[in-house]
Amino acid sequence: MRIAAMAAGAVGGYFGARMAAAGHDVFFIARGAHLEAMRKNGLKIESVHGDLHLPKPNVTDDPKSIGPVDIVLFAVKLWDTEKAAEAMRPLLGPNTRVITSQNGVDSYERIAPIVGRERAIPGVTYVVTVIDRPGVIKQASQFQSIICGTIDGRADASLAAFVQAAKAANINITQSDNIERDRWHKFIFLSGTSGATSLTRSSMGPILADPDTRALFRAIMAETLAVGRAKGIALDPGYVDERLAFADKNVPGGMKASMANDLDRGNRLELDWLAGQVSRLGKELKVPTPVNDTIYAALKLYRMGS
Repeated sequence: MRIAAMAAGAVGGYFGARMAAAGHDVFFIARGAHLEAMRKNGLKIESVHGDLHLPKPNVTDDPKSIGPVDIVLFAVKLWDTEKAAEAMRPLLGPNTRVITSQNGVDSYERIAPIVGRERAIPGVTYVVTVIDRPGVIKQASQFQSIICGTIDGRADASLAAFVQAAKAANINITQSDNIERDRWHKFIFLSGTSGATSLTRSSMGPILADPDTRALFRAIMAETLAVGRAKGIALDPGYVDERLAFADKNVPGGMKASMANDLDRGNRLELDWLAGQVSRLGKELKVPTPVNDTIYAALKLYRMGS
């Protein structure tokens, strides 16, 4: 398959590299120091599932040089969503599918009017990755999965072909028949990890071990779940405690959410689409979200980076 990773950051670069190692024609779209390092030294994955080095990846900063592809792994930062969706028009053919791999809960709604509703595929990823240094992505979690599916649950041959190819590449991928629920499941967990690790400036291990910060983590997720239920999403109230148990067993103690890593590095934050989104939706739906409100206010002055 012809696949474009846009962009080749921590998530797009990781899954794109796994597909390239399986023999697919993968094009990595990158910029800045990461682009130059990949051109000079290739793309390296340092992973608990086995290291990987692509010595000569197809890497560019210009989607026009690639042409139409079968699949776009769309994994840009949330503030770049519409701009990046416009820039990837040269990648689109009649049967191209654009799988969102972003944080937040509204990527499909933002890109579908630009790339076409028949091409846009909502997706979520569960993986702990970070650009450790230009050209090198570090992956530290036993879990590495993609869930994707059409917004209305219809069958889609192009998407099904990618799912089979990704499974053959040893990616844990599921084609969902209820992607709206699955998007909110990810949003609940991510709101918790991003809010807790950013606010406390701590990794998840100490947060889970301390009763007060553990309660903070749980409260963030509980508020997000309440907002989702108010929106009409069929969410089990027990999901919050299920995620706590998942975190205890599966989340590396040193893990920080990507927003906390960005905060540490003085980068721009996805705050407005995470705690900020929960806070806004809570006000619209008359659902109290005092913990998310506080996280948003506490981090707001840092959201544009240093």
